[in-house]
Amino acid sequence: MIIDRGRIRAIAVLLATPVLAFGGQGKPQIVEPAGVPQVAKARADRSGSPEIERPVLQRRGWRYQLRPGDILEVSFPFTPEFNQTVTVQPDGYITLRGLSDFHVAGQTKPELTRALQTAFAKILHEPVITVDLKDFEKPYFIAGGEVARPGKYELRGDTTVTQAVAIAGGFKDTAKHSQVLLFRRVSDDWAAAKILNVKKMLRGGNLQEDSHLQPGDMLFVPKNAISKIKPFIPIPGIGAYFNPAP
Repeated sequence: MIIDRGRIRAIAVLLATPVLAFGGQGKPQIVEPAGVPQVAKARADRSGSPEIERPVLQRRGWRYQLRPGDILEVSFPFTPEFNQTVTVQPDGYITLRGLSDFHVAGQTKPELTRALQTAFAKILHEPVITVDLKDFEKPYFIAGGEVARPGKYELRGDTTVTQAVAIAGGFKDTAKHSQVLLFRRVSDDWAAAKILNVKKMLRGGNLQEDSHLQPGDMLFVPKNAISKIKPFIPIPGIGAYFNPAP
């Protein structure tokens, strides 16, 4: 008798493949073929996942975005007659020789460099351009409420909420540090709001939820418990927290 090994393998794969069937209500159901081991499936059902989920390190970091008042030095090594130092105007534009007003607010330095190379390619052959920030608004955060030294602070390096509170002098005895508010601007008109239980983080020594600040973030430490807060609030509405009624 001649044994066709290829046919045997095909039959084995077919027998091990789940079959899509339809139940009494016309809904598709997966029917496992007989003889398929159920150990792995049972383990997955009990644990929710056959593999242990491991925390994945996420890269934190940001690039400075240009804003009105920044001073830029734009250099053309091979065509120095186009060299210029400009200030970003209140409307976010700069004016360069050979180019009409150019909007730069919100762009990073690499993004602006690429955009200028594309724009000047219309009048220069393969332009080489470098952009340097000569003066700019330093990244900052604001801490208010029941901290020892409320105010505006430079954001230097990677700073967390608990570190920011320490920079602001720490909590006052009257602080409700189980409900620290973190406001983060998401547009010109709206800010995201989040309540952080710093008391629980410090007591348990678990700082995994210790949020990392971004430029312009605002912290408010209340004196009394806050019943609820909307996830997004208008920018002017933040003043109600930083300047509570007496």
